[in-house]
Amino acid sequence: MSELEIIEAALFAAGRAVSLEKLMKITGKPKKNVSSAVQELMEAYSSRKSGLEILDLGDRYVMQVKPEYSELMREVAPKELSAPKLRTLSMIAYHQPLLQSDLIEMRGSGAYDHIKDLIERGFVDSVPCGRSRQLSTTSLFADYFGLKKNDPKAIKEKIIELLRAQGGQSEINLWVGKKTIAVTPMYEPLMKMCGIKDYFVANAYCPSKEEISRLLEADVLVVTAGYLDAVKQHCDGEILEVRSTTFGDLIEAISLMSEELSDEVDPGMVEESLRKIREARERYIASALLIEKKVKPATEMVSKIVNDLNIRISTDGILIAPDYGTSTEGVSIGKGAKILVPTHRSVEGDLLERVCKKYDAIIEGLKSCEDNSL
Repeated sequence: MSELEIIEAALFAAGRAVSLEKLMKITGKPKKNVSSAVQELMEAYSSRKSGLEILDLGDRYVMQVKPEYSELMREVAPKELSAPKLRTLSMIAYHQPLLQSDLIEMRGSGAYDHIKDLIERGFVDSVPCGRSRQLSTTSLFADYFGLKKNDPKAIKEKIIELLRAQGGQSEINLWVGKKTIAVTPMYEPLMKMCGIKDYFVANAYCPSKEEISRLLEADVLVVTAGYLDAVKQHCDGEILEVRSTTFGDLIEAISLMSEELSDEVDPGMVEESLRKIREARERYIASALLIEKKVKPATEMVSKIVNDLNIRISTDGILIAPDYGTSTEGVSIGKGAKILVPTHRSVEGDLLERVCKKYDAIIEGLKSCEDNSL
């Protein structure tokens, strides 16, 4: 075997930059011979029609796919880092040295798993710093991304250069700070209530191939509470579970959005939405004050609403049930119920309108029962 063949095999097998010292050890040849052989290889790859190239990173060499072929190779290249993890890594690289607490504030709690994985892969160093930890990139990071050295200033300039070429300021915002938000169709109105403008809608419970691809790039996914296990296989980012049965649920959902997506929400829209919800709740509670009938909720959903309205509950009260008839387990719900509460499947409108229709069904139904008993 010639030293040329050994060096070529070593660069191919490494999958990352290999130092001159390592190549000297592998070949058993002095520095001058190895340097000359590498240069010969670089010239050979440069002169012939090849999809590969060898780069000199300063006493370190890497064999990689030529830039013009990188996009074509996306489908067959190893998916080592998901888009959310890459964005977390790019933010560390851009802002380094960066406190872990600051990164979590920007990226959300889902970034804890990203940081752990990036440290295990050797891309990120983590050292104690007060009550937090300080994060920075490693030499392996520089090797992996074809940078000559792990210099924070040079890395930042390279990130800006690449992102500006790809998509201008919007692309820069995406990779160094701004979150990609996905939401299920039912909760799109929640985005509007919070003034969140940049998001995409996807059926995370049973996604199409195209939706799966997009969900894997999402930093945050907003879904109905109770479906975490069903959706986490499609999303590597943070998953926010929300409810919308009662006015209190809507207030909690908006508060969660404000806390987790503080940079994306519009404080003015949040305040206005909360005002409307609280005023609606007060009207319904006042309307229920004169109701004397006791009720028997068939489900927890119904129980939450009647408790919010301060309506008395009794085992021999008027049976109130949701309108779906049969549960997902095949159990008949509310057989013989005098009042049916519309669920999200059977009502239209934004989230506030849907909640109002549930409260309307209970109050109007009970008032009708009282009139009939006179």
